[in-house]
Amino acid sequence: MIDTEKATIREVREKLDAKEFTAVELAQAYLDAIEKKDSEIHAFLEVYDDVLEQAKKADERIAKGETTPLLGIPLAIKDNILIEGRKVSSASKMLENYTATYDATVITKLKEQGAVFLGRTNMDEFAMGTSTENSAFGPTKNPVDTTRVPGGSSGGSAAAVRSGMTLAALGSDTGGSIRQPAALCGIVGIKPTYGSVSRHGLMAMGSSLDVIGPLARCVDDAEILYSAIRGCDAMDATTVPDTRKRLEKKKKYTVGVPRGFLEKGVEADVLEKFEEGLEALRKAGHDVVDIDLPSLKNSLATYYIIVPAEVSANLARFDGVRYGLHVDGKDRIDDYRQTRGAGFGKEVRRRILIGTYVLSSGYYDAFYNKAMQARAMIRRDVAEAYKQVDAIATPTTTSPAFKIGEKVNDPLALYLEDIFTVSANIIGTPAISVPFGTATRDGKELPLGFQLMAPELGEATLFALGNVLTSSTN
Repeated sequence: MIDTEKATIREVREKLDAKEFTAVELAQAYLDAIEKKDSEIHAFLEVYDDVLEQAKKADERIAKGETTPLLGIPLAIKDNILIEGRKVSSASKMLENYTATYDATVITKLKEQGAVFLGRTNMDEFAMGTSTENSAFGPTKNPVDTTRVPGGSSGGSAAAVRSGMTLAALGSDTGGSIRQPAALCGIVGIKPTYGSVSRHGLMAMGSSLDVIGPLARCVDDAEILYSAIRGCDAMDATTVPDTRKRLEKKKKYTVGVPRGFLEKGVEADVLEKFEEGLEALRKAGHDVVDIDLPSLKNSLATYYIIVPAEVSANLARFDGVRYGLHVDGKDRIDDYRQTRGAGFGKEVRRRILIGTYVLSSGYYDAFYNKAMQARAMIRRDVAEAYKQVDAIATPTTTSPAFKIGEKVNDPLALYLEDIFTVSANIIGTPAISVPFGTATRDGKELPLGFQLMAPELGEATLFALGNVLTSSTN
């Protein structure tokens, strides 16, 4: 019997290689879980029709004595990552029937390893949102409490992992879109260093911020999946050369806490669990020190100028002419207006309008240029902090998962959900969210996340400290 809610990649790999069960049997167990649970959760937009055929090919490779970390391992893929010949919509009516013409680089790497793709997961439209309520195809629900959001924009991937409908999943993170849903669903999510994972084949939202990363049940699984997809790519000029030195794991770390950044807005029980996490690090032999990072308070405002600007530029390509939705208007300009009005949801249109405004000739210097200056200041201040500490710790979110519909009509409240996560994207450094503790709301225990950030190519630091935190709660 395969317990899909508790299985890990490492355990399954050993059992597959030992012939305790086949990849086909494993895939069928996850298909059964999807059939049983997803009608309520809506984590998947599509379950592929050839899952068992993929698994059969993996079994053939295993029978020949082949083994890779992900051979025969079922994975779910966020609906903004291209798989050749498959529909990929970015959860938008604009691309509802679009079929990918090539594989994203991360998909090529996973295919080489022999991973089994279960299907594509729900998300906020074009990755714009923090709750997966902005999907054109309906919201995803949090498996812990189906009256609440799973977080976003990678909420479908996070919900699929938490509910045992996949062993692990890929998401994308522009300002916290992997870490925030990981926290709200009680799983592990990592945003890698910008450029350490190729963006080739990822639908662009904010090109200077987007990163593909794993969501998994445990830190070890996240590390296995990250190791499989990372690396320099000739198709993405922003990827980090393989010759760049990565930070290695060590026995003792110094963790910095920006106390001034935590003074307001964090709910009391969230802060209490965060302090317990810091104590767990101390007990494991690591140093925890307070640090001063006053520029972090500018992160959210900086992010919400840069992101809409890049959204405005990236989504200009969806014009109803080249591909995707087309709606006839009275003339060519009206075609453009009607197509974008019908194809884009409210949040996407909001960000396009804001981005166009901040990039306009009369306001470029006042807004976009100032945001880029603030970005440089934040990057400089955090780099100075990393001369004293190995990692920076904060809660992942200010509260546990909120109710579906509670904030959907309050964009500013939703934007504030990203307050602790956006800084890592602004400066391009890696960050991880690991589950640590719960908070009680309406009689239910809801998961909380503990976030750790590290210097560029410091993923090893995050995996090491993440394991300390998760092992302390087992």
